[in-house]
Amino acid sequence: MTAGNDSVLELLPMVFAAPGEALERAQELLGADPSPLHASVAHQVIGIWQRDFGDTRRALAHLRRARELAARADSAEREADVLATLGVALVHAGRTREGLAAFERGVARGTGHTRARVLYRRAYVWWVLGRHGEALVDVRRAIPVLRQADDVIWTARALTLRATVHLALGSVERADADFTAAEALWDTTGQEHDKADAVESRGLAAFRSGDVPAALRLLDEAEERYAKLGTPTFMLTIRRCEVLMAAGLATEALAEADGAIAALDGIGGQSTRKAELLLVAARAARLAGEPRTALARAAVAVRLFAGQRRTWYETHARLVLIEARVATGRASGRLVADAAAVAERLAAFGAPAAPEASLLAGRIALGLGWTADAERHLAVAARSRHIGPPLARMTGWAAQALRARAAGSTRGVLEACRRGLDVLDDHRMTLGASELRARATAQGTELAALAQRASLASGGPRRLLVWSERWRATVLSAPPTRPPADPVLLSAMTAFRELAARAEEARTGGGRPVAALEREQRRLEREIRSRTLHMRGEAPDDDARFDVGRLLDRLGDDVRLVELAVLDGRVHVLLCGQGRVRRFEAGMLAEAEREAEHVQAGLRRLAHPGAEARLPLVEAAGARLQELLLGPAAAHLGAGPVVVVPPGRLHRVPWALLPALRERVLSVSPSAGSWLRARDTAPPPGGGQVLVRGPGLASGGAEVPVLADRYGGPPGRAHEPGGPDRRAALTVLGEDEARVPRVLRELDGAALAHIAAHGTFRADSPLFSSLRMADGPLIVHDFERLDRSPYRIILSCCDTARFASVGADELLGLVTALLPLGTAGVVACSAPVNDAAVVPLMLALHKGLDAGLSLAEALRDARAALPDDAVHQATGWAFSAFGAA
Repeated sequence: MTAGNDSVLELLPMVFAAPGEALERAQELLGADPSPLHASVAHQVIGIWQRDFGDTRRALAHLRRARELAARADSAEREADVLATLGVALVHAGRTREGLAAFERGVARGTGHTRARVLYRRAYVWWVLGRHGEALVDVRRAIPVLRQADDVIWTARALTLRATVHLALGSVERADADFTAAEALWDTTGQEHDKADAVESRGLAAFRSGDVPAALRLLDEAEERYAKLGTPTFMLTIRRCEVLMAAGLATEALAEADGAIAALDGIGGQSTRKAELLLVAARAARLAGEPRTALARAAVAVRLFAGQRRTWYETHARLVLIEARVATGRASGRLVADAAAVAERLAAFGAPAAPEASLLAGRIALGLGWTADAERHLAVAARSRHIGPPLARMTGWAAQALRARAAGSTRGVLEACRRGLDVLDDHRMTLGASELRARATAQGTELAALAQRASLASGGPRRLLVWSERWRATVLSAPPTRPPADPVLLSAMTAFRELAARAEEARTGGGRPVAALEREQRRLEREIRSRTLHMRGEAPDDDARFDVGRLLDRLGDDVRLVELAVLDGRVHVLLCGQGRVRRFEAGMLAEAEREAEHVQAGLRRLAHPGAEARLPLVEAAGARLQELLLGPAAAHLGAGPVVVVPPGRLHRVPWALLPALRERVLSVSPSAGSWLRARDTAPPPGGGQVLVRGPGLASGGAEVPVLADRYGGPPGRAHEPGGPDRRAALTVLGEDEARVPRVLRELDGAALAHIAAHGTFRADSPLFSSLRMADGPLIVHDFERLDRSPYRIILSCCDTARFASVGADELLGLVTALLPLGTAGVVACSAPVNDAAVVPLMLALHKGLDAGLSLAEALRDARAALPDDAVHQATGWAFSAFGAA
C-alpha cells in the first residue's frame, strides 16, 4: 500500500469517529475519478453511513458497487472487508440468508488480520440474530489475532461485543471484565462513536446488574455523545426502553419505542432494528395495561423475526404475544402448551426470560384448574428465586407463592410473598427518585394481592391489615434522596421557573404566542426529570415494619382508624380502635370511583354562585359514597376522631361530605404507618410561622394580612440571616417577596406555614405540580430540596390535595412530597374552590390553631363556623386534613 492508499483507508475508521466528514470526503473522492481500489473504499464508506444513518436500500447499492470495484482491483483483502460490511447490511435489511452467504465468501477471501475483522463482524451478526453460541465462537477466534496485530480499535470493538453477548446470556461478571478492558482501549483512541457505544454498553451492564439509576445516567450520557455526532440512536432507544420498563415507566417506554419506529420508517432504516423496536413496544404496551396494542406490536415483531431467521428474538416476541393474549381474556389449554414451548426454547438459549415463560405457563394452567401441569411449570420458574437480578428473583417468588396457593398452604403463600417483596424493597431503595420508588412498586402488585387474599381466607383482620400496609404508600416510609448539588440541575430548575413565568405572563397578558416558550419549558422539564432519575437511593437506618399493636396503642379508646383494602374489586373496611381490628365488607371500588367523580363535578359547580340547586344532589352522592366505602362500618365509628386510610384510587373523595364523618374530627392518611410516623414527629425547636401570598388570586390572599396582624407581625417582615436566633417568630411574604428561593429558605424548619397561591396539578407529570410564586412555579422537586419541611402546612388553594396514583398503591403530589420530609400535618384542597369563600374558612381554621387545636380539630370547627350557603359548604367539604398534627 502507498501513502495515498493509507490516506484513503483512513476514511473507514473516520465514518465512526466523524461520520459527516467521512461521508463528505468519500463523495469528493468519487468525484475525482479514483482508482477502482480507492473508489471501493469510498463506496464502502457511503454504504456504512447509509446503513447506520440513512436508507438501507441505498446502503446495499453502494456496498455491492464497492465489492465489484474491489474485485476489479484484484484485492482479495479489500473484497473480504467489503463482503463483511455487505453481510451486516443484508442481515439488517432482513435478508439473513444472503448476508450469511456474504460472510462465508468474506471469511474464505480474507487472511490473517482481515479475516479476524470479518469474523468479528460475523460475530456481531450472530448476536443480532440471537445465535449467541456462534457469536462467542467467532469473536473468540478474532480477538487474539486483533491483539497480535496491535489493532486497538477492532480489539476494543470485539471485547465490547463479547461483553454484550455475555450480558444476553446473563453473565454479568464476564461482561464487566470485557467492558472494562474495552474502555481502557477506547481511552487511547479518537473514535468518538465507539466511545459513545462503550458508555451505552456500560449502561446496559448497570441495568443487568440491577442498578437502574446508573443505567439511566449512562444511557443519557451516551445519547448526548451520539447527538454531537448526529448519530441515530435506535439501539440506544431499545435499551433505554428496557430500563424505563424496569423502573415502572412503561407508558414512556411505549411512547419512545413508537416514536423511534416512526422515525426509522421515515428514513427507510434497518428492518432488524424495526423488529426489535416492535418487540420492546409490545412489552411496554403490555406493562402499561394496553394488551391490544401489545398484541398488535408483538404479532408484527414475530413475523419480522421469523422472516429474518432470528429465532432467539422470535421466541421472546412469542412470549409477549402469549402474555397479551392472556391479558385480553384468551386463556386456553393451547396457550399453556405455547407458553411451555417458549419456556423450553428460551431455556435452551440460556435466556434469562425463561423463568418468566414458565411462570406464565403455570399461571394459565392454574386458571384452567390444571393443577398438575401448573405445579410442573411453576416449580421450574421458582428455581430463579435465589439467583439473578431482583426482578428475576421476584418472578421466582411469585411462582413459589402460586405453588403454595395451589397446595392450600396459607403459610407458604405468605412466606413466599414476604420474601419476594423483601427483594423488591431492596431494589426499590437503590432508587433515589421518589417517582421511581413509587412506580417500582407495581412489580409487587401480584405478590401483595396474593398475600391479602390468603390473609382474608384465613379469617384474621389483623393479618389482612398487616398485608394491606405492607405494600401501601411505601414511598412515604423514608425521605427521598436529596437532589444532588448539581449545578446543571439547579440551572435547569431556575431556567424552567423563568420560562414558566414568561409563558404564564404571555397567556394572561393579551394572548401572545407562547408555543416556543412552552416547547423550551417541556425540554427543561425533561432535563430536570432525567437528572433527578439518576439519583441513587440509600436504605433507611431502621426497620420501619408496621406493628398492629403499636397502632392500637396510639389510637387508644377514642380514635378510630378506618383502612380501606381492595380485594378483587371489593372494598373491605378494616376498623381499628379499642384494642382490636374488625373487618366489614362494603361496595365495589369501580362504583365508588364513579360516584367520587360525580361529587367532584358537583363541587366544581358549587364553587360558583348560582348553583345552589346542586347542593342536595351532592349531599345525596355523599350518602351513596358512604354506603359504598364504609358500608356497615359507618355504624361502629364511635363518637371520637376518625382517621381514614383510603387506597390510592380514592384519593379524590371529599371525606367530610360523608354523613357519618361530616361533623367529626377527621384526618386522612396515605397509610396507617404514615399516620403513626406523623404522630411521632415532634415540632421543630424554635420554628416560627411563615405566611406566603402568591400573585393572581381572585381574593388577593385576603386572609394573609389578617393572619399577619393576628400573629403579631406586619406584612413584609423578614428575619435577619445568621445568629443563634436565625428565625423570627413570624415571616410574611407578600406577592412581590414570594419568590421561590426565598420561600424555600423560610419554609425550611418552620413550625407553621400558610401558603395562599394558585395551585396546579399535573396528572401527566405529578412532580411538576406547583404553587404559583412571583418568579414562577414552586414545584414538588423544589420541596424535595428542603432539609425539613414545615411541621404544619396549610395550602389554601385549589387542587393541592390532588395526587397521581401510581405503582401498587402509591401517591405522587404536593402533600405526599411533604410528609416524608418532616411535615406532620397538612390542610389542602382536592377540588377547585371559590377564592372568596376560602378566606373565612382559613381565618376560622387559624383561630382553632391559636386555641391549641390540631389541624383536624380546627378544620372541623372552621367548617361549622361557615355560613350555611352552598358555596361555603362546598368549600369546607373540599378541604381535608392530612397526617396527625
